[in-house]
This record gives sequence, structure tokens and C-alpha cells, in this order.
Amino acid sequence: MNAKDQFSAIPMGEIFRGANELVAEGLIKSWALGGALAGVYYTEPVATYDADIFFIPADKSVSAGIPAIYGHLQARGWAVEGEHLIVQGFPVQLLGADGLTEEAVRAAADIEFEGVPGRVFLAEYIVAIAASVGRAKDRARIEQMLGQSEIDQGHLNAILKRHNLNLPKL
Repeated sequence: MNAKDQFSAIPMGEIFRGANELVAEGLIKSWALGGALAGVYYTEPVATYDADIFFIPADKSVSAGIPAIYGHLQARGWAVEGEHLIVQGFPVQLLGADGLTEEAVRAAADIEFEGVPGRVFLAEYIVAIAASVGRAKDRARIEQMLGQSEIDQGHLNAILKRHNLNLPKL
């Protein structure tokens, strides 16, 4: 199954367009899809509630840019419900990146969905971030990623070492 099939029920093209516009408007420097949907790019589908878009803010005081970011996306027709933006009925969470997640955004792979360019965390970063969080669902994600995706073990080990992380016992 390819990424297009896995993402078919989610408005990924619109999500990617919105994120790309934030870069074009100078509201953020860069972005990448992370979380469970990023994992789905590399593995069999899993249920997820939302899309996690990690971004590097144009201004390091992240909170200063949030009203402009939300305002821009609301002008495109995205709604706000709690901590999520809603695009075509699907929740999107925008998360300011720092440390490991900022490194993951900078190293993200370029992809395309429905003709719209996007970015997705590399598999090694998905595993490292899951190791840093350590919830039961993150341990399951690590096991799935290690079993179903092509992981560059040397790259993963370097990331884990750089961020003083260890993989959990699976």
C-alpha cells in the first residue's frame, strides 16, 4: 500500500497547502508531518485522531506567531476547536518544534501528495521521538516501525546517542 492509499481519507493535500503557505508568508521557517500519520507513511495504517504538523517558528518566541498562523489558516476556511485546527472535518495540531523535533523537521523527507509538496519525518526520527515520549502507544509504534519500515540503524543510533535516548525493551 502506498502513502496515497493510506492518506486517502485525510485531506493531506489541503493540510500540506496550508503548511506551505505559512512558509511562503514567512510565518514559519519550515514544517514536517510527524506523529502517527508520519509513521503511516512508512508502515501499515493505524488509527489516529489528528495530523501533527511540527514547525520551526519564524520567530523563536513561538507564542508571538501563533495568532498570525491561526488567523491565516482560519482565513482559508480552517476552523478552530480547542487545540486543533479543523480542515475538511479533520483535526490538525500545529506543534512548535525544538530539540529533537526541530532536528526531525530539518532532516525531513520531501514527499508529494496529490501534486502538493510536503515533508515527513524520517523513520529514524519517528522511532527516536517515540522513545523520548515512552507511552505504551509509542512503544507499539517503535515495534511497528522497526518491523515494517527500512530503518538505517546507524542513523537511528546516532540520533539516540545525540539526544541521550535508549530504545525500550520490546
